[in-house]
Order: sequence, then structure tokens, then C-alpha cells
Amino acid sequence: MLQLSNAVFIPDEELEISAIRAQGAGGQNVNKVSSAIHLRFDVRASSLPEFYKERLLALSDSRISKDGVIVIKAQTFRTQEKNRTDAFERLKALILDATKTQKARRDTKPTRSSQRKRVDKKTKHGKTKALRGKVKDF
Repeated sequence: MLQLSNAVFIPDEELEISAIRAQGAGGQNVNKVSSAIHLRFDVRASSLPEFYKERLLALSDSRISKDGVIVIKAQTFRTQEKNRTDAFERLKALILDATKTQKARRDTKPTRSSQRKRVDKKTKHGKTKALRGKVKDF
């Protein structure tokens, strides 16, 4: 069971976990041992509240398929147990990040002094550039 909050959790029956062989360098051990974890979680068929489902399916994340299945492959560690824990943590982080509500942005006006500084800087820069022009003979 994956606990997301006090009231929300994902039962083990909804998580499909399979052990696979990890990719990459690692010597003889990587060829013999299935230490990587392939975790699949079907969002649409889950018991998550509708709010969670809507937010997850609205995400444009490469780990979420068009069918609404989250696929996480954990192969960082050498042991299956650590990779399993890592996969659970990544799934939990993905779900919690999707459900965070962003703070509404308020428009602000620049202060009078910042406007004055900007204009003064522009004027000074313009004068510097004007000095780079041709020298006139009188």
C-alpha cells in the first residue's frame, strides 16, 4: 500500500510490479540478476479520487501513456529492494506534484524610482554610443 496522504492511498493490487534486468554497464552481475523494477499504475482504473485522476491525466509527462498508465523504470541501485522503494517514491512524488495547486500570480506595477532608473540608464547608454560616432571638425 502506497500512502499519499492521511486519507488517500493506493492499494498494492493496483500497482503492477515486475523485476527486469537492468541496462548498461555492470559486469557479470547485471547479466544474471533481475534487479531493475518496472512499475505500472493505471490511473483510470485506480481508486484515486477524481481530482487526482484529472490532474494526473492532464499532465504532459513522458511517463504517462495515452491510455493513462504511468510507467516507471527504476534501475539506479544494485538491489531489487532499493529499486522498488525508489520506484514507489518516484510514483508518489509524481502524483503529489500533479495535485499541487499553483499560487495565482498577481500583476504588479514597477515603482516610480525603478522607471526613472531605467530611463536614466537608457539615456546614459545613448550618450555613450553617441560619443562613438565620427568626430566633426569645426
